[in-house]
Amino acid sequence: MRYSVALFALLVPLTMADPEPAPVRPTRHLALFNHRDLDGWTVWLHDHHHDDPSRVFSVVDGAIRVSGEEWGGITTAGAYRDYRLVVEWKWGGATWGERKARARDSGILVHGVGADGAASGNWLESIESQVIEGGAGDYIVVAGAGHPSVKAHARIDGDETYWDTAGDIRTIAEGRLNWFGRDPQWKDQLGFRGRRDVERPTGEWNQQEIVADGDRLTTRLNGVTVNEAFEASHRAGRIQLQSEGAEIIIRNVDLYPLKTAR
Repeated sequence: MRYSVALFALLVPLTMADPEPAPVRPTRHLALFNHRDLDGWTVWLHDHHHDDPSRVFSVVDGAIRVSGEEWGGITTAGAYRDYRLVVEWKWGGATWGERKARARDSGILVHGVGADGAASGNWLESIESQVIEGGAGDYIVVAGAGHPSVKAHARIDGDETYWDTAGDIRTIAEGRLNWFGRDPQWKDQLGFRGRRDVERPTGEWNQQEIVADGDRLTTRLNGVTVNEAFEASHRAGRIQLQSEGAEIIIRNVDLYPLKTAR
């Protein structure tokens, strides 16, 4: 009996997940990045978990440099709901591994819940506002232990689904909801530029804004509304910034309260 009790005491810390932080609804501007260090953020990498020996995530000249060398992300310690999130980012030059010659890729994950790395060993279960050349502003449902979903007015073109205010209401339970102007000839190649791209060229700053209002999500890129969804299965959670094979520089990560909240 003593052996069993001792063994149980050893096993419990290894098997019980940390409780989810209670989500905060901002009532004032919250700067999630202090421009000095990554205080308030936790690291997760596919191969090194909470260690970052290669400094995939660092602060350089007052901005977050994500090298992209390893797959993973940095995550807010706190969870949030009902907010306007503004992230200012630009592409760096480095690309890595299987994505060395492919479109530069990253992402802003919201409403993240569950265990670190639950999605493919890399990311939180969440809803992603995509950051990829030619596809910034796409929504991707990122499955973990659970299966996120959203609904949207959308049209189908071939195998792709695009946000379209005149489209039928569709449920997105896997894959992606493309932003309205994503080039139908998009190719997963380095430096891709679509005919209607709102994203600015490599090396120039972009402002990506995600409004989380109850079960609704809206993404604006450089002032243009590029995607909207509603009846999101996830309505609160942590925020994660991806490392996914491309260098990206992030100079501001700010939360603002909504004028009205659902």
